[in-house]
Amino acid sequence: MTDSETAGTLEVPARSIPVPTSVSPEAQAYLARGRLQVPENPPIDDIEGWRNRIATIDEMMLKRQAELGNVTPSGFDVTEVALDSTKVYAITPPGLDPADRRVYLDAHGGAFIVGGGELCRAGGIRTAEKYKMRVWTVDYRMPPDHPVPAAVDDCLAAYRLLLQDHDPADIVVGGVSAGGNLAAALVLRARDEGLPMPAAALLLTPALDLTQSGDTYKTNLGVDTVLTSSERSELLLYAGDHDLTDPYVSPLFGDFSKGFPPTLLASGTRDVLLSSAVRMHRALRAVGVQADLHVLEAAPHGFFSGVAPEDKELDREVRAFIDAHCPLT
Repeated sequence: MTDSETAGTLEVPARSIPVPTSVSPEAQAYLARGRLQVPENPPIDDIEGWRNRIATIDEMMLKRQAELGNVTPSGFDVTEVALDSTKVYAITPPGLDPADRRVYLDAHGGAFIVGGGELCRAGGIRTAEKYKMRVWTVDYRMPPDHPVPAAVDDCLAAYRLLLQDHDPADIVVGGVSAGGNLAAALVLRARDEGLPMPAAALLLTPALDLTQSGDTYKTNLGVDTVLTSSERSELLLYAGDHDLTDPYVSPLFGDFSKGFPPTLLASGTRDVLLSSAVRMHRALRAVGVQADLHVLEAAPHGFFSGVAPEDKELDREVRAFIDAHCPLT
């Protein structure tokens, strides 16, 4: 045993990790694309540098979605709903039963800094297509101009607006990655401010711990082809001067014994954020909250971006969870 191992750090030899044959050909092809290349983060106080980086990544994400075949389908009714500080894209898929009052309140992903505007709109349409339900996707304010608590404030404002003419039993909240963080923080804020709980929460490959204290932040680093660096100053940009263990910043540290809706969590075995989903699952179960955890074989952060059968299988699980906890009435 080496000195470092005695001190509690396990030395792991360098090794090559192949694309596994245990997943679909489409998933294999996605992994074979290699690591996602993104511009380096500027210094934390370089506001203009952050604005330029965000614009570059937004453009890159739109191009990548087109390359993956995630084109925006037609026939969806999209309207903009104004909030005090931003807007919501209210999206209705074609053929929806007029009697179906259910709404999925979605917070988009994007490391808390990207994914707004056209990406938010397009992502909301794809979500409505996947789950065959009405979606409200919040184009929330983001850093560098709007750190915590702006994003959660905007999501909470959208939830309050929905409650004006919807039964909470007809509302599901959720999101992917940073959106999973915001959905969980929204639930905690709504509960603490005396609002009724939604019917269910969907936390997909969620970023619930901005302290990055979980095991897979280390064990999956270098294996995850989407989250490829441990340098995550965008998290500090988002948090501003707030404590990273504040439950509205890192919902994993919330008190769930005071109430939380039935929750579906999902991640992948290569996801750097797998520990966030695992720990949240255990924390919810420990206080009697119904929580389901789905872990996809070999999936990196964000799964396989919708191109693999494994993504479709997870979509079916999500829809079944919605139907079970937010049934059509």
